[in-house]
Amino acid sequence: MLVSFSVENFRSFRVEQTLSLVASSRHAGSHEGHAIAVPDSEEKVLKTAVLYGANGAGKSNLFKALKYFKSVALRPRKKNTGTGREAFRFGGASEEPSSFDLQFIVREQLYRFGFRIDDHKIVQEWLVKITGNKERVLYERATDENGRVQIEGDYLKSVNEKLSALVTVGGPQNQSFLATIRATLDEDDIGSELASIIDWFLEGLKLIDPTQSIAPLGHLLSSDPKFLTFAGTFLKSSSTGVDHLSVQKTEITEEELRAILPETVAERVIQDVSKSPHNTAVVDMAERGELLIEKTDAHHYYRISVQAAHEYAPGSVAQLDLADESDGTRRLLSLMPALNHDDDSGAVYFIDEIDRSMHPMLIWKFLQFFLESCKADRHQIIITTHESNLLDLDLLRRDEIWFVEKSATSETHIYPLTDFRVRKDLEIRKHYLQGRFGAVPFLGNLDRMLVERGNV
Repeated sequence: MLVSFSVENFRSFRVEQTLSLVASSRHAGSHEGHAIAVPDSEEKVLKTAVLYGANGAGKSNLFKALKYFKSVALRPRKKNTGTGREAFRFGGASEEPSSFDLQFIVREQLYRFGFRIDDHKIVQEWLVKITGNKERVLYERATDENGRVQIEGDYLKSVNEKLSALVTVGGPQNQSFLATIRATLDEDDIGSELASIIDWFLEGLKLIDPTQSIAPLGHLLSSDPKFLTFAGTFLKSSSTGVDHLSVQKTEITEEELRAILPETVAERVIQDVSKSPHNTAVVDMAERGELLIEKTDAHHYYRISVQAAHEYAPGSVAQLDLADESDGTRRLLSLMPALNHDDDSGAVYFIDEIDRSMHPMLIWKFLQFFLESCKADRHQIIITTHESNLLDLDLLRRDEIWFVEKSATSETHIYPLTDFRVRKDLEIRKHYLQGRFGAVPFLGNLDRMLVERGNV
């Protein structure tokens, strides 16, 4: 679970801004099932956060900040390629390091991982284990002016000789030490604790932009009959016109695979399956379905397509390719894995622009279903949206509602509804649209333009 995320000097964030999902004690009696206890703490962490703001205010920049943070945590970088960071450019902060810090829960344990980074190197990096009021540094990293990386961490040295040797070497200056560990050592050589942290970043922190699916849908639908039934039933209940879903999985030859994909892509995918811990690789071909490669004794190649059945008369059904469905239906289906959680892995779903192509009532029901269906587990959902119907205190707690606003100096600030004194019976949506909480567009200049054009 994500407890808090802080960012400074990145894109439209100049001074440090923090999204905190720590539940407010002032609202302890509100939607009690929306908060889960933080291990070894009296605090609780919320299961959802909904961020509002005008176009260009910086909502998606928070999403991009977390996406960049995840890439630094996991991905190796080539020597002398820099760090790829995007500093705040509307002032004198661009030469200063950018800072990122994330508190998160993995396997009932609270951690903090973060770094300070400039255009060329990671200046500092830290991984801390938090138990109650005590913090144990698992490692700290610093890079000097000559690019030499120094790692301090008795914990890492105690795991095994290979990890201890890597601590001595340090790794590239433009690459996080966590990424160096992942790229250099096998899972058995890094210990279960580090392995679980890396796995959470890789599989548990799911960042979904408006054009993405949470998971390869064809592969998921073909491999999980329960999800296939669930997804079809949910689409039918959502008045999409879909009665049920079906999947076709057809084995193809390697020659057919190479005829479908460009040669470089085919080679990379075949190589990736050999490195995959799940012994599979999936290629999303958008409207043409998916390609699945499975490694057993030999490689097997499959083409997967999804069809939606429409009952146009009693007993009469027409099958349509998923590509022929509306954007809204496909968008809803692409997000549905967030509703179908049978484990308690603590996955975080950060969905940017959830309202893209989806009806307001459907977004409301989607979020309600998530909150009602995951009361006993640690899954979370964070969304950015313009859809004001979610500003409903029957659906959300006040500390689950956040606003994003850009100042006159082009700096993004984020703040929760709890910064305002509001009555329990206040119609939040009405007051938001009237501008009481900020984070709305100022459209006065458009009215002036009409006057100047002589239309008013």
